[in-house]
Amino acid sequence: MPSVVYVRLRRRVVARPESLVTLGDVARLVTDEAAERRLKGLPIHQIASKDGSLLLIDMLQVVKAIREAEPGITIEVFGEPHVLLEITPSGDEVKPRLALLALAWVLLFFGSGMAIMNFHADVDMAVVQQRIAELITGKKAVHPWLFQIPYSFGVGLGMLLFFNRLLRKRLNDEPNPLEVEMFMYQENVNHYVITEEYRKKHEEEANKPRA
Repeated sequence: MPSVVYVRLRRRVVARPESLVTLGDVARLVTDEAAERRLKGLPIHQIASKDGSLLLIDMLQVVKAIREAEPGITIEVFGEPHVLLEITPSGDEVKPRLALLALAWVLLFFGSGMAIMNFHADVDMAVVQQRIAELITGKKAVHPWLFQIPYSFGVGLGMLLFFNRLLRKRLNDEPNPLEVEMFMYQENVNHYVITEEYRKKHEEEANKPRA
């Protein structure tokens, strides 16, 4: 029997409804091969309909299951003290629907275009560009194309550099501000869900009849 097993819980795992969650699904293990095979198949939780779409697996629940299965083993834990289970019918991450994705893309495209045009109208950009072109060339023009055309390309190039992405290809490894905001939003959602799940667990334990 191995003397030590190192356990690191995953941050978020997707599972099917009514499925049996095992230790190998929610954690990474480091120990000898025979013990790893046994522990990976160790049952942790049977998903029920009452669990909803999100479920919290606590490290203490994992440690208890390992203790019961391997009483003489030493458990060393690392990383997160819990793992969040997302329960979906397919058992995979929920993918966006193409129709909704296309609709959102169209709304964002025209919405951003209207925002840029309204900004230019608010600051009277046409007059500003005419004045700049007159200062540079010494001639007054209603449509200073030599200034407006490069400016238009510059706006597009600036957006490209800002979002750090050309279609599916990144320009470099640095995340863009939108990705950072999406990451922070997901972290806040996870934190809220975990806090609520802990509150529910405490309420269930407090309401259990005591012998």
